[in-house]
Amino acid sequence: MREHADDRAGRPMGVTRRRALNIGGSLALLAATGLAASAALSRHPPATGAELRSAVPLPPAFRVPLPLPPVLAPVATSGGVDRYEITQRAADVEILPGVRTPMWTYDGVFPGPTIESRRGRPVAVTHRNELPVPTAVHLHGGRTPAESDGYPTDLVLPEGWPDAARPAPGGHGHGAHTMHDPRAVETRLTRDYTFPLDQRPALLWYHDHRMDFTGPAVWRGLAGLHIVRDDAEEALGLPSGPRELPLMIADRAFTEDGGLDYPALDPTLRGRPGVREPYLGGVLGDVILVNGAPWPVHEVDAARYRLRILNASNARHYDLEAVVDGGRRLDLVQVGADQGLLAAPVTHRSLPIAPAERYDVVVDFSEVPVGGLVRVVDRTGSGRTRDVLAFRVARRAADDSPVPDVLADDLPTWRRSEAVRVRELSFRAGRMRGGHGWLIDGLPFDPARSDVTVGLGDVEVWRLVADVHHPVHLHLVGFRVLSRGGGPPLPHDAGLKDTVSLRPAESAEIITRFDGYRGRYLFHCHNAEHEDMGMMANLEVT
Repeated sequence: MREHADDRAGRPMGVTRRRALNIGGSLALLAATGLAASAALSRHPPATGAELRSAVPLPPAFRVPLPLPPVLAPVATSGGVDRYEITQRAADVEILPGVRTPMWTYDGVFPGPTIESRRGRPVAVTHRNELPVPTAVHLHGGRTPAESDGYPTDLVLPEGWPDAARPAPGGHGHGAHTMHDPRAVETRLTRDYTFPLDQRPALLWYHDHRMDFTGPAVWRGLAGLHIVRDDAEEALGLPSGPRELPLMIADRAFTEDGGLDYPALDPTLRGRPGVREPYLGGVLGDVILVNGAPWPVHEVDAARYRLRILNASNARHYDLEAVVDGGRRLDLVQVGADQGLLAAPVTHRSLPIAPAERYDVVVDFSEVPVGGLVRVVDRTGSGRTRDVLAFRVARRAADDSPVPDVLADDLPTWRRSEAVRVRELSFRAGRMRGGHGWLIDGLPFDPARSDVTVGLGDVEVWRLVADVHHPVHLHLVGFRVLSRGGGPPLPHDAGLKDTVSLRPAESAEIITRFDGYRGRYLFHCHNAEHEDMGMMANLEVT
């Protein structure tokens, strides 16, 4: 990592030669030179990951109704705090029609139950771990004190599991079970997480964050939504109630008996971490799930709908468009990003979304004939992975929901001149302990090492450089995208984000203020397989 405390002008990085990775079946190096090659690769990105093929018969698209995750009721609301309880447990869940799939779940459902909360009203969640392995829960997008942020070694141990100081049976490789973290805070069976939620209204999500095993744990079902609301947002009159739909998109693959297929080196997730070599770039499935259903369909009124979209896939990127019978595309009017409302709407014909990104989009079905089908498709998909979900317009209906020209006036306006330093950070493949790894500035993750230290309240500019697709996520803070490849941000970079999708051979600049809380946090690639194989670093706020 290079730091420039006196570089306030934000000049593009002086990179004259880069190497990019094309990850298909294995890690293979491509030569790429200069910014022209970077731009070409960005226009025609290679596939980052390899696809598993399901062995079970799959249902036709647009036959299964879209499920909506249940909203969790608090067990108590005293003292100005809403208190919840969630049990992490194994359950057989019907994903494919008529087939029971063993999963790891929050409260026996996939996705996990949704928590709805109010801005500034704290939430306390007690998680009970009845799974056979340790867990850690991260509220992605939350402005959370460090002790509740779900650091990867702050584990909730199941009954009978040895302390992290003692290796688990058969343990070896890069993992919490062999790498000692003197600052780890473990609990047995349960842990209380406290979320102040003193932040903008937004779609957040919670998921497992155990060191070295995030990918397979999320793949098995440990993910759920958390929506923060406030009075100002509700006063805008955006589509609400049954016309506000949370959509968690995730790809999976299935074995012949209906189980989830995943290429783990140790399917018990108790010992050796990692995946088989063809999948080192990321694990892709051939079934697209939305809210846990394969290629679902949802009946809608001929009216505006607010779609709260999360890409919860391990590694798959999507480029979404809404297509009416006959090929006409509907506008996707973006009103929010990862960290809440935009200043003003941005209209897209298609919308790229990387793992962990969220987009808040209004779609108007009023001009679609009753009975018409609107297909949401992935322009980068092929075959069955091109389809995502569909909407069937069922009836004419009144609709007085506006999309205001001004959505929010509380977005931060950090300026380059405020930055106390500029950091340069590279996200690239490399060697790690004799095998393939994914590294930040040439180093794999080590919980005992301090990588980046910032002062509470400091404004910094970070220049991020990638070899292949890397969705880079910062814990604790949101940021603004300043530039890509030395040029302006893209239209979908608008607003306050916590995850930026770096395309192959691309650089991007982000700016943020590190405020909120002191303590140890993380930044990492949110391709879950990259993260598990070392592409994570410590962020100390002092």
